[in-house]
Amino acid sequence: MKIEFAEIHMPTAGALVVGVLEKRVLSPTAAEVDARADGGLSRALEAGRFSGKKGQTVSLASPPGLELSRVVLVGLGKAAELDAVRLQEVGGALVKELNGLGETRAAIACDALEESPLSSGEIAANLAAGARLRAYRFDKYRTKDLEDSKPTLTALELMSEAPDAAREAFEPLRRVTDGVIFARDLVSEPSNVKFPDALAERLTGLADLGVDVEVLNETKMRELGMGSLLSVGQGSERESRLVVMSWSGAPGGEQKPIAFVGKGVTFDTGGISLKPSAGMEDMKYDMAGAGAVAGLIKALAGRKARVNVVGIVGLVENMPSGGASRPGDVVTSMSGRTIEIINTDAEGRLVLADALWYTQGRFKPRFMIDLATLTGAIIVALGGYQAGLFSNDDALAERIATAGSAVGEPVWRMPLGEKYDKDIDSEIADVKNVGKAREAGSTAAAQFLQRFVNDVPWAHLDIAGMAWTKKEQPVNPVGATGFGVRLLDRLVADGYES
Repeated sequence: MKIEFAEIHMPTAGALVVGVLEKRVLSPTAAEVDARADGGLSRALEAGRFSGKKGQTVSLASPPGLELSRVVLVGLGKAAELDAVRLQEVGGALVKELNGLGETRAAIACDALEESPLSSGEIAANLAAGARLRAYRFDKYRTKDLEDSKPTLTALELMSEAPDAAREAFEPLRRVTDGVIFARDLVSEPSNVKFPDALAERLTGLADLGVDVEVLNETKMRELGMGSLLSVGQGSERESRLVVMSWSGAPGGEQKPIAFVGKGVTFDTGGISLKPSAGMEDMKYDMAGAGAVAGLIKALAGRKARVNVVGIVGLVENMPSGGASRPGDVVTSMSGRTIEIINTDAEGRLVLADALWYTQGRFKPRFMIDLATLTGAIIVALGGYQAGLFSNDDALAERIATAGSAVGEPVWRMPLGEKYDKDIDSEIADVKNVGKAREAGSTAAAQFLQRFVNDVPWAHLDIAGMAWTKKEQPVNPVGATGFGVRLLDRLVADGYES
């Protein structure tokens, strides 16, 4: 879908979208159309249930004298509450509506509104960002498409009082949506395509944006002592990889980096602790944490963020075979700590343990944040509405939560503590990879990770309930969401760029 910006004008083709505030208050362009229609818009609104609440839409036949296919009214809610998240959700709702109507092109009038905290250009930029996110489709493997599901919208024009300002405001948003789309693409790929070395090779393409990409093979990881990470992939015919992506955007180059670490299990059978077959196909997205880290690096590099960042992803395939890890095995991590593997399906934490240790030892980061589809328990606790946040640093946790609220990717802080930590003590090794059978599973996993971060400020985001959606959301179609890219980009932009 092509996105363009222009001055506010009356289009001569396609659909025209105009805004309506709460209590059916017409925006300036809506009022102009209403006047040309001799009050037809107002009469239509009074006869229906449309009230101007955020995201409501209604389609009307084009008034006589206007060369349009139709006029679409979109609810904006209260002008004072028009923030970026609300506008992006409206942009997403419009894409769905316009495709449902079979429109091929549309123009959206982005009027300046009294009491709105955003300018006309900022309104246009955020509507465009939401539209781009909602228009995403992963259809590279389709050889034919059903006519009633194929998108029709090919061009979207955002009309504002300051189109140049709109373009300028949209540019960083475009780069961030590039990162989200990249993450969604990676997560959506089938696992026979994105096995670890193939995914690692794809990430090397970030070098085109100025990212330094280094790939560690199994030989190198074995030399480094990464017995925990390597144990997860030893049942697979595909070798594991660790990918290091470094973006050096801070002036002078002396700034300590911020580190983001992602779990990249390209397919998770559960290993010897085999998962039930029902729904196992979803485990292609068990690398969504790695996808989010890669998408974030793409976003930061794309918008030339003035910050030093390193992204590290551990890529493995967890398969059952004669060479696979067994429940009861003991492995030695890069830290030197020994780990008793109680459940081979608690594998993501084994990957992250070595990745976190390697990250802090090599890069000495200001702080580390890891992302992982780590536990089903977090879905039981929070559903598909918020990610679980665990942290050893209150200030970092608060900044993450603030950034999540600002972009519509909410998190909820979960507990850590000494009593939970004792639950992962092993009788024959330094630590075991699960706690009590059904109790506090997400906290036990986070507590395990905390043993490998020392005193480095650290946060863990359990995104198991957020990485994939089976229900359409305002800016997310069904499938991979790219959760975490926008949140962490906002975190960096608000607090850490020079």
